[in-house]
Amino acid sequence: MAAKHHQILIVGGGAAGITVAARLHRAAHDVPLDIAIIDPAESHYYQAAFTLVGGGAFKLEDTRRNEVDLIPTDVTWIKDAVASFTPEANTLTLAGGPTISYNYLVVCPGLQINWGGIKGLKEYVGRYGVCSNYSPNTVEYTFEMLKSLKPGARAVFTQPPMPIKCPGAPQKAVYLASDYLAKRGIREHCDVRFLTATLAIFGVPFYAKELVKVAERHKIPVSYNHTLVEIEARNGKAIFDVTAGDQKGQKKTLDFDMLHVTPPQSAPDFISKSPLANATGFVDVHANSLQHVKFKNVFSLGDAAGTANSKTAAAVRKQAPVVVRNLLHLIKGDAIEEAYDGYASCPLTTGYGKALMAEFTYGGKPTPTLPLDPRKERYLNWWIKTTGLPRLYWDYMLKGYEAFPPHNTSYVDPAA
Repeated sequence: MAAKHHQILIVGGGAAGITVAARLHRAAHDVPLDIAIIDPAESHYYQAAFTLVGGGAFKLEDTRRNEVDLIPTDVTWIKDAVASFTPEANTLTLAGGPTISYNYLVVCPGLQINWGGIKGLKEYVGRYGVCSNYSPNTVEYTFEMLKSLKPGARAVFTQPPMPIKCPGAPQKAVYLASDYLAKRGIREHCDVRFLTATLAIFGVPFYAKELVKVAERHKIPVSYNHTLVEIEARNGKAIFDVTAGDQKGQKKTLDFDMLHVTPPQSAPDFISKSPLANATGFVDVHANSLQHVKFKNVFSLGDAAGTANSKTAAAVRKQAPVVVRNLLHLIKGDAIEEAYDGYASCPLTTGYGKALMAEFTYGGKPTPTLPLDPRKERYLNWWIKTTGLPRLYWDYMLKGYEAFPPHNTSYVDPAA
């Protein structure tokens, strides 16, 4: 049984937790550290490839690794979930019952998928044409549905209110579906629609302007301020609330043969109901240091952190070094640094063999890594998305290596 106390306790064994653990493990060669990671899952998934799996361009088995094989040597794995936090006492309680104390806490369990947030979704996802790329249990059904569509088919894709994992992922699924149908020669005979609860197609105007053009090129009608609230799967009907505009307060019903649903998402309940949470339910940390605003021995990164960056693995890649350095600063009594600038990246696959690489920091400032116009769709970006990033994720990021060039923080929008 695991010890009841650890110097550094990491909650979450996903991209953020494993990366932090690996970096701390490497630092432990110079500073002896007692590290433990809490996560009940036996499998670890590269979730960034789920859109590709749903589009038939990636195999699900290639996104999975055994959790035990990713946890660094000498890092204790506590195979359980967290039930509650008592940060005033530097303790947390596991779902299995034991209480564990710590000197330093890193909170990074990711987002909670709220399948029950849409009436009928939990009951019907994975059948009757209702699919979703947001779970390894459902993602393969997306491509099954795509392959089954015939001329005259109605394919509806949705996006819920923010926050969600990778805000560009819902529309990436639409573009791949449209392109797949075009390659089959039936696109012009199918109705493909995208309905989003958001005010714009993408949260960063610099890239949104280009994505509007992409949707138009695919001849995909985009409806804004439309939130999916109910699915009548047996009847092939999707019901939306219109939240703004001339039809605000009304409901809209669409018929479908295929309905791709991005489910509502939130911070896990054990965080949102804890003293660590801010008003939105996420861990209340400083935007640049990622240190908790009240409990100074607590840090958070990844999707559960209450920061305004886009929730992507690329954000974790830039956050993890800051968290690790600040933990070591705290242990040594040095000053905390405010080094995270809000960087996130979203490789937006706009069709097979091409993608737009959206990189940006707080405030939506474009910060491309490569010296190329970031508004342009390129095969290079597709290769980076499908081949380069998975390799870097498994072989470098999760092993605690820094193998990425810096992003260009001085980039100036030529149209500004």
